[in-house]
Amino acid sequence: MSTPGFTVHTAMVLAEVAHDRQKDKLKRPYREHVQAVGDALADFDDDVRMAGYLHDIAEDTPISKRALLEMGVPPRVVAIIERVSINLQDTPDDYPAFIRFIAEDRDATLVKIASNAHHSLPERVQALAEKWPDKAPTTRYSEAREILYRAVPEADVLLILNRINPDLIAELSRIPGHDPQA
Repeated sequence: MSTPGFTVHTAMVLAEVAHDRQKDKLKRPYREHVQAVGDALADFDDDVRMAGYLHDIAEDTPISKRALLEMGVPPRVVAIIERVSINLQDTPDDYPAFIRFIAEDRDATLVKIASNAHHSLPERVQALAEKWPDKAPTTRYSEAREILYRAVPEADVLLILNRINPDLIAELSRIPGHDPQA
């Protein structure tokens, strides 16, 4: 569990400050993404929630693992952040292998499901398609979801999707062994 002094609120503030001037592909404040991911994990323990808020800190800021630990971020949270940071992997260009690696760990999988779901919001996908009409929509997020959804209990997937992107719930019924209506 979390160490005294470093709380979910601390993680939220650190994420907001660390990503303050960053923008996403649609020129929106990137801190909105990390806030949404952390918020989507509200039904899980504090370490998973903190990892949700901080999940992109190692990829998108100069803050290192050592710095996180020195700030009092619990080692479990840092381990989740490391696992979901593609730039820290041995083969960062192999996205399918990266997703399979994440799926080996329940906590990392929960964080990645929340991040993927936020990136896959219908209005975001539509805005990206309008911004770059010559580019076919990427399928890597949808392909990743099947692997991620199989790696954790369906109830966990539903908790996250209901909070962040209910439009994705229908996908569960297309994955063998999943039936969100059951």
